[in-house]
Amino acid sequence: MQPYVLAAIFLSCTVQFGALGPATAQQPHPMPSASEYSAQLLPVRDDVVPWKSLNKVRLVKENDAMVLSISDEILALDQKSLRVQGFMIPLGVGDEQNHFLISAVPPSCPYCVPAVAYEIVEVRSNKPIRYGTEPIVMSGTFAVLRHDPSGVIYRMSDAVLVAQK
Repeated sequence: MQPYVLAAIFLSCTVQFGALGPATAQQPHPMPSASEYSAQLLPVRDDVVPWKSLNKVRLVKENDAMVLSISDEILALDQKSLRVQGFMIPLGVGDEQNHFLISAVPPSCPYCVPAVAYEIVEVRSNKPIRYGTEPIVMSGTFAVLRHDPSGVIYRMSDAVLVAQK
């Protein structure tokens, strides 16, 4: 995937939905974030990192540039073996994928707020995973990427499928 593609998605979503800032007085009833909405869509599991935990990321101005500010709680997850639950977004053609995205919300949901960069995990699995529209759980080495040119914030490598309907 070209680096500018995910960066463009991230920026357009954050501008359109104000996803990287707290609700302000001008927004008394902001739309729920994808991570908040996913709590209604995904089964409750104690063995996965909740999407709400991964949304502690903000854009801040630093030396006349906008940079990511990632909470210490999230940075502590870097290079840990973790599980994430979400909806598969294929990056290639075919029924099975070993490089894909997991999103807090399904990509085909017309009523969902689109996921922003901190509500998506790039996944590289050891074995191809069959694409489906139901939630999946993947386990692997979780990486927090502070300066990835693709715009990805989270990546999981050596991932294995834990659960799929």
